[in-house]
Amino acid sequence: MSSSEPAGSRKPAREPLYVVRGLCRRFGERAVLDDLSFEVLRGECLVVLGRSGSGKSLTLRQLNGLDPAEGGEVLFEGTDLVQLTERELYAVRRRIAMLFQSGALFDSFDVLENVAFPIREHERASEEEVRERVAAALAWVGLSGIEDRMPAALSGGMKKRVALARSLVLEPEVVLFDEPTAGLDPVTAATISSLIRNTKDEFGTTSVVVTHDIRLARHVGDRLALLHDGRFRFLGCWEEAEQSTDPALRAFLEGRLGSAQEDIDAA
Repeated sequence: MSSSEPAGSRKPAREPLYVVRGLCRRFGERAVLDDLSFEVLRGECLVVLGRSGSGKSLTLRQLNGLDPAEGGEVLFEGTDLVQLTERELYAVRRRIAMLFQSGALFDSFDVLENVAFPIREHERASEEEVRERVAAALAWVGLSGIEDRMPAALSGGMKKRVALARSLVLEPEVVLFDEPTAGLDPVTAATISSLIRNTKDEFGTTSVVVTHDIRLARHVGDRLALLHDGRFRFLGCWEEAEQSTDPALRAFLEGRLGSAQEDIDAA
């Protein structure tokens, strides 16, 4: 398969890992998520598109219990995350990594301690094992030998790659990506895009990617969803997306983000 072939041409596994039903989340009078229902299939990469403020990142945070839903279910292998206590969620989160938009590195920790943080939080490992696993994770993202650097000495792209190494060091089943290429130049964004796709292909992880980056979406996504008015206006594979006549979806796919709302209003 050539690297230019859309990821959506590959058939994802059909078994759902997540089943989300009737998810609701309000901020004041505004329903950001309004009876949202969807599935994430095991081993797939689902890309979530939507305008700024549409609730994309909020949807992502529901998938590891970081934001409490006000209604509905988020079933992860049959377990409703909405009903779990913080202590119960702690065990689940070992299996679900999240790459925040900012990278969220600890400024006072060097790279070694940043990447090692999940190991020290969730496991009992010798210092030698910690260092070996950190080195392996950094090598995977192409940053070998920078363990002693501080985050302030890293470029934006390097910070994202260190954050990805930290996300992968426990070999999670799920990785949630919040705007992973935001603020990056095209070359660095392409590097992050390849790492996301390679991670899924190499380790069989399930991924959910929130992004405005259509090039990234095409490269990594098996299916895509368009979030509007608290629900998915579209959810399907790339072939279905390309054939869709929905004006809002067309605006996103063609990079006309500024006209997306006008196209929705006109539909």
